[in-house]
Amino acid sequence: MAKELKDLTKRSENYSQWYNELVVKADLAEQSAVRGCMVIKPYGYAIWEKMQRQLDDMFKETGHVNAYFPLLIPKSFLSREAEHVEGFAKECAVVTHYRLKNAADGSGVVVDPAAKLEEELIIRPTSETIIWNTYKNWVQSYRDLPILCNQWANVFRWEMRTRLFLRTAEFLWQEGHTAHATREEAEEEALKMLHVYGEFAEKYMAVPVVKGVKSANERFAGALNTYTIEAMMQDGKALQSGTSHFLGQNFAKAFDVQFVNKENKMEYVWATSWGVSTRLIGALIMSHSDDNGLVLPPHLAPIQVVIVPIYKNQEQLDLIDAKIAGIVANLKALGVSVKYDNSDNKRPGFKFADYELKGVPVRLVMGGRDLESNTMEVMRRDTLEKETVSCDGIEAYVKNLLEEIQENIYQKALKHREEKTITVDTYEEFKEKIEEGGFIMAHWDGTPETEEKIKEETKATIRCIPLEGDKTPGVCMVTGKPSACRVVFARSY
Repeated sequence: MAKELKDLTKRSENYSQWYNELVVKADLAEQSAVRGCMVIKPYGYAIWEKMQRQLDDMFKETGHVNAYFPLLIPKSFLSREAEHVEGFAKECAVVTHYRLKNAADGSGVVVDPAAKLEEELIIRPTSETIIWNTYKNWVQSYRDLPILCNQWANVFRWEMRTRLFLRTAEFLWQEGHTAHATREEAEEEALKMLHVYGEFAEKYMAVPVVKGVKSANERFAGALNTYTIEAMMQDGKALQSGTSHFLGQNFAKAFDVQFVNKENKMEYVWATSWGVSTRLIGALIMSHSDDNGLVLPPHLAPIQVVIVPIYKNQEQLDLIDAKIAGIVANLKALGVSVKYDNSDNKRPGFKFADYELKGVPVRLVMGGRDLESNTMEVMRRDTLEKETVSCDGIEAYVKNLLEEIQENIYQKALKHREEKTITVDTYEEFKEKIEEGGFIMAHWDGTPETEEKIKEETKATIRCIPLEGDKTPGVCMVTGKPSACRVVFARSY
């Protein structure tokens, strides 16, 4: 059974299949009866809860508060901001009736034609419209600003090609929506939240990211600027892992949200929105995991340490239980999430394989000889290295080891990104190198036409114009026209 659990397609053979199998085998999620929607299983949801808890703390530290807005949006709301409705029109699910009835022939239930809505309702693809319609009632004066709201919610976008966590019709996320008195304050907010996302990705997910601004073609529908964090997966493809949008006054004008400023004049409010979703779980899997299963960073692992006893009889187990009880209590006192698995319905080998598959960062094992010698076997999931350690002070040892694993996972991912990031100057070299995967730094003339040509011919997109790095001007690799700086190109999920 243990062998079957670990029988994963190798990444080198079929990376996409490896990912799909791992999500299911590690008990993170599965397909549901609703096309394109997933069931997030308890272990997968536990990872999301840890992400949610940490992000929520970070949002609150920056002055944000949580609220909740309706799932359903009147269709007319989406019509008010032209770019916004155009961006989401093809992905919207529409509610047209409010009642079912039994079919006359007894074949089941049918939609009651008498229950047609006067105005159709849209299941939210994102909440800008319903929120800005609400903010109109909240804002009269500059004293009412800023509004710094976030909501944890589900959204629905009718996706045709889905993949668990990475792209599903329904997904969980948070969406921040803020209102400000000045352009400068709103732009500062959008960048501030981008940096919050960057810190979360690197410090907690152990995923290095490039922070930058999206090109006009890749911008959020209705935004003046979209900021993004872009991560590189092990196969060299990019994954957009979080975005923050400066919306200007577009939504304020669409919903007539005005305020009396300090000069006693009416002015439209300035806006931002920003969000990350359960796609981050996909990023976590693809950044760190290996052919044996998940590799989870300790800061987000639901179980940081698992302890497995190996015993010959009940008397020996009782002695090991007593010894382990103190170690478990001490680890918990240090803030470590620990599970002691002394269940008798699975062999130790099965347990080892299962916890390895699920990416538990540290495994401790105590057998009869360990009990006599006051030692434990310690295995770290990131390198699969084992060593024997004295039980005296093992709690502090494990606590430090978790931090060492966290840093090692990050450095490994950073090294991979650096090795797979190259600079090119000609379009011929670009077309050759893009086949190898990775991030390509190249000059672009800033026009949507050139960007679209590159996308059509190579399937690569501009992931972002980096906020930091080499800003040396040059010439576009395609047209030879002036280019302000190099941008990040990659194929992406």
